[in-house]
Amino acid sequence: MEWILGFAGIVCLVVGLVGQAFEMRKIRLTAYKDEDLGSSNIFMNKKNFKWYAILGIGIILWFAAERM
Repeated sequence: MEWILGFAGIVCLVVGLVGQAFEMRKIRLTAYKDEDLGSSNIFMNKKNFKWYAILGIGIILWFAAERM
């Protein structure tokens, strides 16, 4: 049963990281011009919090799988 939790945790981590990368790219392209570097506040955009939640769930599942 532990390997199922571990696998689910890794899947959540991968989906969260890839999803956040695409979301941040969309935010950067809509908010800034190509010449601008952007700001560090892009991480605190409301659209990123769902990806942070998925990453958190993945970390918790992975941790639980390691402790069982």
